[in-house]
Amino acid sequence: MLKIRLRRTGSRQDAQYRVVVSDSRKTPIGQIVESLGTYDPGTDPETVRIDLARTDEWIRKGAHPSETVRSLIEKARSLKA
Repeated sequence: MLKIRLRRTGSRQDAQYRVVVSDSRKTPIGQIVESLGTYDPGTDPETVRIDLARTDEWIRKGAHPSETVRSLIEKARSLKA
């Protein structure tokens, strides 16, 4: 099963995340299918960049977003509107 989840990047004190599609049976650090965007909580305001068209396509194909990613998608939609 495919999941849309966050993959941590950046240094210890400066966490940044990529929104990725990956196999739920693998670790989040493992191989990814596609990168959909980025999330940087360290900026003010926090930066959310997600390709909503590709995200919707993966959800239609059966990928399940995590709770955190679901809230980030909602935030990206509200920023776009």
